Amino acid sequence: MTETIENKGGQARWRVYALFGIIVLGAALGNLSQTGLNAMMPSVMLDLGVEVGTGQWLTTGYMLVMGVAVPVATFLMKRLDDRGYLLLSFGMFTLGSLGDVVAPEFYSAFAGRVLQAVAVGLLVPKMQTIAMTQFAPGRQATAMGVAGIALGFAPNIGPTAGGALDFAFGWRSFFVAQFAVSLALLIMAALLVERGRALDAGARFETVSFVYSTIGFGGVLLGLSQASSYGLRSAWMWAPIAVGAVFLALFVHRQRAIDDPLIDLRIFDSRIFSDGLLTSVFLYSCFIGITLVIPLYVQGVQGGTSLDSGLVILPTTVTALLVNPLAGMLADKTSARLACLIFGAFLVVGSVAYVFVQPDTPFWFLATFQTLRGIGVSGLIGPLVTYSLAGLEGPLVSHGSTAMVIVRQVAATFSTAVMVLCIAMLGSLAAEGAVPAVLPYQVAFGFSALMAVLCLIFVVAKVKTR
Repeated sequence: MTETIENKGGQARWRVYALFGIIVLGAALGNLSQTGLNAMMPSVMLDLGVEVGTGQWLTTGYMLVMGVAVPVATFLMKRLDDRGYLLLSFGMFTLGSLGDVVAPEFYSAFAGRVLQAVAVGLLVPKMQTIAMTQFAPGRQATAMGVAGIALGFAPNIGPTAGGALDFAFGWRSFFVAQFAVSLALLIMAALLVERGRALDAGARFETVSFVYSTIGFGGVLLGLSQASSYGLRSAWMWAPIAVGAVFLALFVHRQRAIDDPLIDLRIFDSRIFSDGLLTSVFLYSCFIGITLVIPLYVQGVQGGTSLDSGLVILPTTVTALLVNPLAGMLADKTSARLACLIFGAFLVVGSVAYVFVQPDTPFWFLATFQTLRGIGVSGLIGPLVTYSLAGLEGPLVSHGSTAMVIVRQVAATFSTAVMVLCIAMLGSLAAEGAVPAVLPYQVAFGFSALMAVLCLIFVVAKVKTR
């Protein structure tokens, strides 16, 4: 059994704290990158000469690539020691950031985003696994609350940071900052993380499973994303979905048939894990796409700037920094159920309020209810992940952690595609004057509110006190 941090000596304990801290900062940088581009999207699209349907791939594609790259994490956690794992991850993120700094056109920028997404796909499962295996029960939710800085706070502050940098220096300055920070983390990993022994240096990569999962998830999400460009009746939408569905079925069958699966599907034998995972699907479906829709609404309907859209989300980032660890401590001291009920209510109130926005909705209204939504998201992440993974034991924890990241990214990508589709389809009617200009955004916000309500319903019905 993995030795928890409470059983380690002072020097070893310091090393674990350093490792965990570096990973949290790296994952935070990656999740900040995921949403930071949203506030800058109008500037990026104008500079690169693309429309919304194409430009949204810089965000939707990021989530998709991160999702299909995550399965590799379980294999690399066996094959590489902690130092090698971090150097590989930070090396890719640094290179991707540099690529976006100098990208002359859309496809070069997309390539840089792909490298960043792969790196984050490796870091997040590693972070969750360390929180659950090297911290004792009673402190795991607190550790996961600290990890929530990466999972909740960073995506919240992303649009603010992106909007401010875009307004002041142009959108490329965002990637200059990311390059500098990721390079610093790369150096810190090289200096502070000791060489160690891999869990299984002879582990073999299950290539067939990876191909199946990549084509499966990629096909389904490609089709969903194509809907905003080609419409619901187009073969460009349904053909990739059909191919993806077939390969996902092949992936599931193969995982159950082989001895060393890429994702051990025995994790779903745990009712606790399955219920927590499904609840997380609704949480991330509610949250990530909104960081794209709010800047489009503020700039497209209200005539604001990228800085304005970032400032709408600014109070959320401040509260999230406090809420993430506090929610973890609340779950450790009481129960994950109580924490999830409290913060699920915040999420619903903040999300439903946005359905009623108008072209002249006051700034304070937008900032206030986005803050309530942010409190809900930040307070739910740590307790919900801890509750889910606590239903697993031993090596299954890393498989469960990987599966949670995959499913969350798929949910986030799907919800973003749905919201963009709503805006694209109804936006053409709004341009003709057939519907109010704000209606496409109200519908997108309505989808987010529905996901928030379903999240709270599942918390009430599925997340139990143990």
